[in-house]
Amino acid sequence: MNADELRAVQAPLKARYREEPSAAKVTLSAEGILGEASVTCKVSTGRALVEAGLHPASGGSGLAACSGDMLLEALVGCAGVTLKAVATALAIPLRSGKIMAEGDLDFRGTLGVDKQTPVGFTEVRLRFQLDTDAAPDQIATLLKLTERYCVVYQTLRNSPRLTLSHEVTG
Repeated sequence: MNADELRAVQAPLKARYREEPSAAKVTLSAEGILGEASVTCKVSTGRALVEAGLHPASGGSGLAACSGDMLLEALVGCAGVTLKAVATALAIPLRSGKIMAEGDLDFRGTLGVDKQTPVGFTEVRLRFQLDTDAAPDQIATLLKLTERYCVVYQTLRNSPRLTLSHEVTG
């Protein structure tokens, strides 16, 4: 896809969203089913069923996907797609690229060993390796716009209001 093709696909969407802002608001969802015989949750991704389980540092076997890894994978996927879209829109030449995310966890928090230790990532690092002849100012623009428009990056940076609810059945 080149810049003109991307603009052609996005132009009617942008026009509609300007005229009808409510049309741009979409609710995404995810669903999982608790494992019956193991400490897992089967998450339907829309493309496949992923069985999430405990990380080995919290007692898991390592056979099931770790939800922390899945969060980093979502960040990598979103950042990669966003970077590619921005590069396409601005005609910044990219031969190839690699996106990597790392996150630091202290499992003392998750396992309740130390109540003062936070539960969750305390730092996340996102890195790009780009094979390109783009000028340094183009690369700076590419990274600035990727950071600005990557949904997962911005969600992690600016935590949304989060709620938890439940219902008891049968």
